[in-house]
Amino acid sequence: MKMLGLVLCILTILVDFTTITEARIPGVYSGGGWETAHATFYGGSDASGTMGGACGYGNLYSQGYGVNTAALSTALFNNGFSCGACFELKCASDPKWCHSGSPSIFVTATNFCPPNFAQPSDNGGWCNPPRPHFDLAMPMFLKIAEYRAGIVPVSFRRVPCRKRGGMRFTINGFRYFNLVLVTNVAGAGNIVRLSVKGTRTSWMSMSRNWGQNWQSNSVLVGQALSFRVTSSDRRSSTSWNIAPSHWQFGQTFMGKNFRV
Repeated sequence: MKMLGLVLCILTILVDFTTITEARIPGVYSGGGWETAHATFYGGSDASGTMGGACGYGNLYSQGYGVNTAALSTALFNNGFSCGACFELKCASDPKWCHSGSPSIFVTATNFCPPNFAQPSDNGGWCNPPRPHFDLAMPMFLKIAEYRAGIVPVSFRRVPCRKRGGMRFTINGFRYFNLVLVTNVAGAGNIVRLSVKGTRTSWMSMSRNWGQNWQSNSVLVGQALSFRVTSSDRRSSTSWNIAPSHWQFGQTFMGKNFRV
């Protein structure tokens, strides 16, 4: 009887632990505190030079990001795991070049600003580590500072991403290689884990290939697909059977987004 009681006690603890680890994290992403950095600009007056980029989003206009974008230095890019994160920036402590009233801009991380070790960090090598730096789409830079400034000090903080519509999953690849690009992510914005489930499979973790492209080598054709996304604040969102069994490579499907 004592042994049976001990077994029941252990089972109760395991059930409670499982419940805790699988419980949804309440609330919504709240962002972070203010920090300091510098900002420059690139991509031309129409931001056409910002298309593509190290996050894999491709055409930023059609993907819904528009010109509200930034390339992050090594210190902020986090090897691509910061792709999709959203930031509020204000020009700071430079009355000659900052616009009056210190207006805020809101941008999504869509690219990487590579270091230039041929230049010193305070004279041309603006994105050299360990400098936190934003290379903004030109239209966004002009909202906070004068064009002739070239570079300005800024205050910045992480903020919740506010996106229209659902999270989008674009499936590329071929029969034995699935590459899923995840875009339009609300809340924390950046993804740290993606899992996929076919109607004939259990949940399978996908590995990050580059940017926000995630891969699986399982054969998933002919199955309806569900996706489970975990963002950097450890909140998860599951989109059940959003790709029907007759899905084709190159198609995009809309799923459930995070609350903001």
